[in-house]
Amino acid sequence: MAFGVLEDRRMERVPGTAYVNDQDDLPQDLGDIPRERLKHGTGRYAHVILVPQPSDDPNDPLNWSTWRKDCILLIVGFAAAVVGAYGPMLGPGFVPISKELGISVNTLSQSTAWLILTIGASVFLLNPIAKKYGKRPVYIVSIVLLFVVSAWGAATTKYPSFLASRIVGGFGMAPFEVLVQATIGDMYFVHQRATRLAAWNLFLLTGIAGASFISGYIIQDLGYRWTFGICGILFGISMFLVLLFVPETSYNRPPPQDFVRTEKDRPDEEIAREIKAAQEHVEFRRSSTEGPPVPKMSYTRSLRIYTGTYSRSPLWKIMARPFVMFFYPAVIWGFLIYGTTLTWIVVFSVVNGVIFVEPPYNFTVSQAGLTGLSAFVLTLIGEVISGPANDRICLSLAKRNHGVYEPEFRLVLMLVVAVLGTVGFYGFGLTVHYYTHWTGPVLTFGLANMSLAFASTCVFGYVLDSYPRLSEEAFVAINARNFLTFGLTYFVNDWLAKDGARAVFDVLGSCFLAVCALTVPLWIFGKRIRGGIARTKWLQDFMHD
Repeated sequence: MAFGVLEDRRMERVPGTAYVNDQDDLPQDLGDIPRERLKHGTGRYAHVILVPQPSDDPNDPLNWSTWRKDCILLIVGFAAAVVGAYGPMLGPGFVPISKELGISVNTLSQSTAWLILTIGASVFLLNPIAKKYGKRPVYIVSIVLLFVVSAWGAATTKYPSFLASRIVGGFGMAPFEVLVQATIGDMYFVHQRATRLAAWNLFLLTGIAGASFISGYIIQDLGYRWTFGICGILFGISMFLVLLFVPETSYNRPPPQDFVRTEKDRPDEEIAREIKAAQEHVEFRRSSTEGPPVPKMSYTRSLRIYTGTYSRSPLWKIMARPFVMFFYPAVIWGFLIYGTTLTWIVVFSVVNGVIFVEPPYNFTVSQAGLTGLSAFVLTLIGEVISGPANDRICLSLAKRNHGVYEPEFRLVLMLVVAVLGTVGFYGFGLTVHYYTHWTGPVLTFGLANMSLAFASTCVFGYVLDSYPRLSEEAFVAINARNFLTFGLTYFVNDWLAKDGARAVFDVLGSCFLAVCALTVPLWIFGKRIRGGIARTKWLQDFMHD
């Protein structure tokens, strides 16, 4: 038992558990691959056993140079930042925009709710397409669509057309909420992932937080249509970058010999499945040990939009898998943590445009937008700290655990999440209720955003390491939190007007603490749960090719 994580009684090597630290007390039973033949990291990570083990193919994304991987992440991360801004960018100007469109503030806030609902629904279609046919075509279609709807939103003058542009935009936004994490899983090893997840989340959350204080000035000085215009320019830049520098990261990697579990731990059916998969893929992905070296793909060839299929399962089955994953405790935990925290953050963007322009604060639109500056700064600090800290904690605990890594090690920083979120959510309601100086609600708003920076690293890191072959399906299930966000943003302004800020944020803070408490049983029983799922034959047959 490692630090309170209970061992599985029926499986010696549980999926997700891995040997990552090469040290003298590392268990010697590493399967059929001799310890000295396992591939290791380089430089200061030379002692780290690479998980997953890369193939010998230079076209394997795991074998790409670090600068190339980081360049791809930078491009999709930049697009994610603009996507993050696209949703809440109108928040500071809700009052003047609603007057210009001839609608109520609540109706305008509902347009954001419909946008969120579209994102939540479309991921169930777009993920199966990306899983089967690759991520690159989905990225390209999405970024082109975002460019088009930005121009549409800038040109329209009628609310029905405005609402339609927002709804269609949700289809373009969805991939940047679920595919980037899976792209990180395609390219990076376990000991690198939290830092890169934090980088992606840094782009997304600073886009969300930065939108308000930038768009406030744009709306006040140039008019709200220019928020769409500027997004269109940025999406246009992203479109060319994606087309030219983001190749397909999905890869048909023949399963290596299992060095996480020995053959005696594995059901015969599972061994047979892996042998069959290896035989089907070996025709076009041969390692250098089995034949002539695979030539490195040319730059021009890497720009192909369609590169083949990456799953043998029918589309309907891939579409059904996220619904099945709701029964995975790790996934429902991630849904609740990420869903409540991010939903409550979105609530801030909806209510800030109302709270700060009314007495006693009486802010202008641009001043109301500047309230997002604290969220931007504290999110930036949180992401810079959370990713590297999470990776270092995992390597440190693995070292103390005889070189054995457990995905539950990703959960340590949930302690920080609970503290920051408690102060942020309860504090915001109290400071607004008692009409404190504006620094009170602005600072607590920032702390709540900072809690999300830590939470997302824990959630996506844990789920990705626990179920790497089902990462896309898991992230779709987690991002179904958009339905929760839709429901709350649809009526939150009415709730706020009826009960007041303290009552609203007391409820939100209490819900947040309740779901954070679920981390404790997940830490204790997480490994046994992973083992139980791995031993369920019908589930494994349905969830894997």
